[in-house]
Amino acid sequence: QVQLVESGGGLVQAGGSLRLSCAASGRAFSSATMGWFRQAPGKEREFVVAISGSGGNTRYADSVKGRFTISRDNAKNTVYLQMNSLKPEDTAVYYCAADPRLLAALTTTSGVPYWGKGTLVTVSS
Repeated sequence: QVQLVESGGGLVQAGGSLRLSCAASGRAFSSATMGWFRQAPGKEREFVVAISGSGGNTRYADSVKGRFTISRDNAKNTVYLQMNSLKPEDTAVYYCAADPRLLAALTTTSGVPYWGKGTLVTVSS
C-alpha cells in the first residue's frame, strides 16, 4: 500500500517556476514507478512525466519536455517535479501517481493503483 501527498502548488506568473513534491508512505516506494499527471478544468487527466524506481529512466510528455524535470529521493520517499518556463496552459491540478509496473505503464491513467489528492497550479498570463 502506498499513500501519496502532494505539495508545492500555487499561483505563478507565466515564465515563472514552481517545484512540486510528493511524499510517499509505504515500504514499496523505492521500487515503484512514480509519475505526475495533470487535469485542467473540463479536460481529462493527462500524463506529464514518469520516473523509474531507481531514478535512472524518465519519460516526459512532449508538452513539457525541456521545461519540467522529475527527480526522486528514495531515502526521503519523495518525488519532485521542477517546473520552469511555466505557461498559462500548464494550469491544472497536478496529481502524483505510483505504480508497481514498469515505466511505460505509467504513461496513461489506466490501471494506476495509487493517486494523491492533487495540488493546484495556476499560471497567470
